[in-house]
Amino acid sequence: MNGAAMYATTMQTGTSDDLVIQHVPLVKRIAFHLMGRLPDSVLVDDLIQAGMLGLLEAVKNYDMSQGASFDTYAGIRIRGSMLDEVRRSDWTPRSVHKKSRLVSDAIRQIENKTGREARESDVADYLGLEIEEYNKILQDSMGCKTFSVEQLSESGDSVFGDAERNNEEPIDILGDECFQKALAQAIMTLPEREQLVVSLYYDEELNLREIGEVLNVSESRVSQISSQAMLRLRSRLSEWFEDNNN
Repeated sequence: MNGAAMYATTMQTGTSDDLVIQHVPLVKRIAFHLMGRLPDSVLVDDLIQAGMLGLLEAVKNYDMSQGASFDTYAGIRIRGSMLDEVRRSDWTPRSVHKKSRLVSDAIRQIENKTGREARESDVADYLGLEIEEYNKILQDSMGCKTFSVEQLSESGDSVFGDAERNNEEPIDILGDECFQKALAQAIMTLPEREQLVVSLYYDEELNLREIGEVLNVSESRVSQISSQAMLRLRSRLSEWFEDNNN
């Protein structure tokens, strides 16, 4: 039985409490998956607690007419709630966030000008950095976030700035069908290695160490590749968001 059918059946024969109980394993699975990308200071119990709040919101607000299955919608809400909890205790200096945005903007400018993928050396040259300095920015950027597409909804990101000003929740945009299609298309246009890392992490649910073993590179190198993939997606989705708000 798929998520939508389970949701409909539960609403007909049981209560919302039943639906919550049925999806507790989903909350725990997402929490333990995220823990592999978070610092030791984050406790899995805190993530589960935040995820349960997200699940309750999903049960309360799910609308079958929107097309997405309940499992998909609940997963977005659960992850979003967990990420909100992580952000509330974000230890990352503002300078790291600022540098991440500079990289994203540089990628956008380079790709718009050249019509091809911006390579690491291109971005480093554009920013006037040595390649080692650029890779350090990628490493720091990765260290302050979980590696998943939900990080694209980071508060203050230009991609979602207009939505926040219109009193929309960034996590709601992630559930929007048009945005999901744009995101899928953007992922398909990533350089082959970045696309593979995203697929291995997000679809196959491998951690960074396991991905490194597949690619025969270090875990830190996977971290850099994945961070650049997220910054490249942020750059490309900013154009989508501007086009859809003109």
